[in-house]
Amino acid sequence: MTAWLKRSVDLLKIVRNGDVMGTESAVVAGDYLNLLDGQWVGARSEQFIAVESPRNRKVIARVPRGGEKDIADAVDAAWRAFPGWRDTAPRARGRLLQQIADALEPHLERIARIISEENGNALRTQSRGEVQFAIDVFRYFGSVASEVKGETIPLNPSVLDYSRREPLGVVGAIVPWNAPVQLAVMKIASALAAGNALVLKAAEDAPLAVLEIAKICHEFLPRGVLNVVVGFGSEAGEALITHPDVRKLSFTGSTAVGKRVMSAAAERIVPVSLELGGKNPQIVYPDAGEDWVAQGTITGMRFVRQGQSCTAGSRLFVHRSILDSFVEKVVSHLGKLKVGDPLDEESDIGAIVNRKQFDRVCGYIDEGLSRNDSVVAIGGAPPAEGPLAEGYFVEPTVFVGVDNEWRIAQEEIFGPVMCVIPWDDEDDVIKMANDSHYGLSAFIWTHDIGRALRTAHSIEAGWVQVNQGGGQVLGQSYGGYKQSGIGREFSLEGMVESFTQRKHVSVDTTH
Repeated sequence: MTAWLKRSVDLLKIVRNGDVMGTESAVVAGDYLNLLDGQWVGARSEQFIAVESPRNRKVIARVPRGGEKDIADAVDAAWRAFPGWRDTAPRARGRLLQQIADALEPHLERIARIISEENGNALRTQSRGEVQFAIDVFRYFGSVASEVKGETIPLNPSVLDYSRREPLGVVGAIVPWNAPVQLAVMKIASALAAGNALVLKAAEDAPLAVLEIAKICHEFLPRGVLNVVVGFGSEAGEALITHPDVRKLSFTGSTAVGKRVMSAAAERIVPVSLELGGKNPQIVYPDAGEDWVAQGTITGMRFVRQGQSCTAGSRLFVHRSILDSFVEKVVSHLGKLKVGDPLDEESDIGAIVNRKQFDRVCGYIDEGLSRNDSVVAIGGAPPAEGPLAEGYFVEPTVFVGVDNEWRIAQEEIFGPVMCVIPWDDEDDVIKMANDSHYGLSAFIWTHDIGRALRTAHSIEAGWVQVNQGGGQVLGQSYGGYKQSGIGREFSLEGMVESFTQRKHVSVDTTH
């Protein structure tokens, strides 16, 4: 027995004894494992990555440092599993996904606490909802698995002319750390419902809850249908996107990395789905200066996710006639939100995921503070003393009087930093809103529905909300324009387009 396999077997005994993936505690310090070919194994290199909690900067667990050989093992396993899974009746595949949802439900609280521990999202405002969403995802795609249908074309009475939708084969998927369970489950459920096998690369900063989800999936799925590898993007991620036997790449993350994924896919003419970054505009018209709008813009900014969301409405365009009063309302409501320990039920806002992102966000804040032509309405430097100084905590920060061309207004900060930009003319504000290489989401606030729809149709974004700032809903056609991405995965139609290929068959029935 090779050393890496012996190590994996020893760790698997620990897992089965409940010391690593136990059901009682939120996170037990120890070694997690990758899921390959229906078995829990360590990395071939025998190396691990330490997972640090942003709550207090303490190491809470270790995960395998997967690399090229681990990815190759996972792809091989997925291809062995694919024919049987492809030929499983769609309704049967759907029932398994629904059974996973039922099995996941009792673990909602435990997995939610793991998310809060590993990536800093607040338990009450974020993590519980994320796990509930994951449950709904399994149920949704389980219910539509048999809806992957083709069409017939009535050419003439003697010809049967029809199309069918077939799975692609092995899908390679990569998910980020900001909503690890939600995004992982979206790819797992939709790819598997369509009949594909999957190799999922989990983010090294927040892999634990994804591995817990994989553990539950493992109880129901045939071996090799789902494989989960943890590793660095430059190692495991790069190996996955360049593997010659991966037939589809599904990536959620930054636009910079998305370009690399697309470049690698182009070498082999492999289809891609890319959900990338955003610098999303919110436009507040002069007739919408009420409290509920101010609260809505806070929701749209994703402050209770520390702004760590690709849909965060971080550019707030407020009509100059209501600028001061509206900013006062925003500041008033933000001041009521509590930044604190993600596991504390009283916390509205948690911690930034890691040191690298914390330093990045603070760098943007420092740049904004250094300017003399804008003011800070709330927030600023992170806490330097007290309990919050022990973790990666940043207060919600709002800069007022920002120019749309400034770096803090153009680059995706991925933190709780919002820029307030005054405007006077509707055509000008639409032009400013579209002045970005991003085009993921947008928010419009006005009582004039005609004006709202006119603006919505003029905004270059894949998802526009009017008078609301909530998150995505299953069944929506969600995705980006421009450099915010390609493809849609949140609906039945998205699943069919993203994870199947069309085959056309023509039969002359006279012979």
